[in-house]
Amino acid sequence: MRFYSRKLIKPEDLNASGTLFGGSVLSWIDEEAAIYVTCQLGKGNIVTKYMTEIDFVSSARIGDIIEIGMETVSFGKSSITIRCEVRNKFNKDTIIKIDKIVFVHLGEDGRPEPHGVSEPQN
Repeated sequence: MRFYSRKLIKPEDLNASGTLFGGSVLSWIDEEAAIYVTCQLGKGNIVTKYMTEIDFVSSARIGDIIEIGMETVSFGKSSITIRCEVRNKFNKDTIIKIDKIVFVHLGEDGRPEPHGVSEPQN
């Protein structure tokens, strides 16, 4: 798995308990996953179709730096499946794991359309 982006945990990213708010990190994952898939396919016009269980393993606190990692699992005819892990940059503790996030490439008519990619891009 390659870790593509980092985030500094700031006060606005915290929940009432003073730890990383799940909604914030899920928003970052969604954005990073869409960027990753667009780069893998070499084209946009994708939508998130499915996401497996989100496993909140640990948390982060103000001042922590986290990394968001993505890895391609498989390619379908019009879909791509990736997995994601968010971890603490320095101690490498896993914060969140998502085993499958499925994206579908759409044609101009808004319906699934073959993307023509079968191997991960760098």
